[in-house]
Amino acid sequence: MTNWDENKVMMAFTVDQASRLSGLSRNQLSSWDRSGFFNPSYSDENKRLSYSRIYTFRDIACLRILHVLRNESRVKLGDLREVKDKLSHLGNDSWLKTTLYVLNRKVIFDSPDGKGKEEILTGQGIVNIPLRVVTGQLERKVKEMKKRNPKSIGEIDYSRKDRPTISGTRVTVAAIQSFHGAGYSVEQILQEYPSLSIKDIQAAIAFESAA
Repeated sequence: MTNWDENKVMMAFTVDQASRLSGLSRNQLSSWDRSGFFNPSYSDENKRLSYSRIYTFRDIACLRILHVLRNESRVKLGDLREVKDKLSHLGNDSWLKTTLYVLNRKVIFDSPDGKGKEEILTGQGIVNIPLRVVTGQLERKVKEMKKRNPKSIGEIDYSRKDRPTISGTRVTVAAIQSFHGAGYSVEQILQEYPSLSIKDIQAAIAFESAA
């Protein structure tokens, strides 16, 4: 198993972002959430709330593996549910804690006792799903997704009048206002939101004084 940056579990992604990064459709994510097959790490009982479903980097990495298994290797969902049950002792991120292989739409994995590859269900042949590739691709996709149009820096997005945000991000003006009102300096706010720029913070503060 490949080691990877544990700090990435602190990243937060919406359902839309999880769909884009994992390759799974929103319908698949919603269906799996409802059925309990795969739930986001953070969720609210009231699904009508904004951001009621938040996925971590670890969640997305698991979902990318599931995308390969379900949508590319065409493993049946019923089989994946059985695989999940058999790997349940590994915890919520079991899809990341063992190397999975696929052939003829069946899943097998490396035996924990070191005796070789063990069939999870009935299976033949092997196609490896390397964790390094999955997480590496995901890191690149996250970076690409977070790229902002330079013209959006220092601008406020008014498309949601009740919840204006820093243009090109999901950071709300209200969040910046809260820190500013608590006496945080621009530099201190940037420490809380390192993806923003000084112009972004200043724009949010100016918006507050104009409101």
